[in-house]
Amino acid sequence: MISVPEPLQPGTMIGILGGGQLAQMLILAGHAMGFRFIVLDPNPNCPANLVGAAQITAAYDDQEALAKLAASCVVVTYEFENVNADSVSWLEERVDLPQGSELLRISQNRLREKTFLEKLAVQVSPFQKITTENDVLEAFDALGELMLKTVTGGYDGRGQARISRTEQIPDAFAALNQAKTEIIAEQFVLFEREISVIVARNRLGEIRCFTPVENLHKKNILTISRIPARLVSEVSEQAQNVAKKIAEGLELVGVLGVEMFVLADGELLVNEIAPRPHNSGHFTQNACVTSQFEQHLRAITNLPLGSTELYKPAVMLNILGEHLPLLLEKLKDLPPEAKLHLYGKQDCRTGRKMGHLNLTSDSLESLLEPLRKLGIWDAALLSKML
Repeated sequence: MISVPEPLQPGTMIGILGGGQLAQMLILAGHAMGFRFIVLDPNPNCPANLVGAAQITAAYDDQEALAKLAASCVVVTYEFENVNADSVSWLEERVDLPQGSELLRISQNRLREKTFLEKLAVQVSPFQKITTENDVLEAFDALGELMLKTVTGGYDGRGQARISRTEQIPDAFAALNQAKTEIIAEQFVLFEREISVIVARNRLGEIRCFTPVENLHKKNILTISRIPARLVSEVSEQAQNVAKKIAEGLELVGVLGVEMFVLADGELLVNEIAPRPHNSGHFTQNACVTSQFEQHLRAITNLPLGSTELYKPAVMLNILGEHLPLLLEKLKDLPPEAKLHLYGKQDCRTGRKMGHLNLTSDSLESLLEPLRKLGIWDAALLSKML
């Protein structure tokens, strides 16, 4: 019989590695549950600081700061995967850290991630490890058109290059090789749509999935999510089963984002996993019985998982630095269904996530025209999704 600690009581201090917008939204959800928070982040003006969290301002590998965090709370979680895995390993020997360091080591390394998924018999796009420029040429000969990626550190399209012709190989390899990290070549996949599933698991092994989400990106940054994804019921169920299989294989405690490609024949390929609340899961704040942030906290504090029921169909739009000034000018023109979430970041720059907008409606098509009239987001992308 599995021994699971009693649920943590309201008033418990929870530590978070990272103080970005995901930490901010975890804290907002957690305050309603009665929890208190302390974050470790090198930025003294991080989003988490704006919503009442105590803060240790230090680097993620500062052992004195890590010791202070461990001594200040009962349980620790991380809000993004670009924290030092060795720091997490050091912490989990001293304080309850349900996500664990092994999950982090797998998810922050594309080679380890894909190899692990293959061991679970989860389908991924064919890939090869790259050491030399000639390796890229051999991969191109074997796999055809490629996505060349750094094994670590890449997100929102960073550390990636698409190779459709052999003459592109020298420049692409040189650019990625500057990072002095391993490189992976993945077969470029022509997919019908990209989806994600947010899955949660607690220590008792209870698992719940949120409705699959359909995503569109611009310049490799998520622009809009549509919920539910346009899938036949069999593929929707299969996507959730894949996410559950991964959660069980990882012995997940918390929330995990699983990104997948849907091919024309309905086949699913897992692209990557993220061991924390996910950008495409922000819709859950306004469209579901339980948000992904509350769900994550439920999992790590030994509470039963909440219902993932979808109240209404929804769309989520990311607000990037280039969107924010015009959005602020047009606040009065937002549709009445719109729920605005801003992160309070001081530096507004192109491509930076400054907030998001959630909208719910019985008819998503009815939201299209008001959103297009705003002129903030790419009208062509909106049309593709709705």
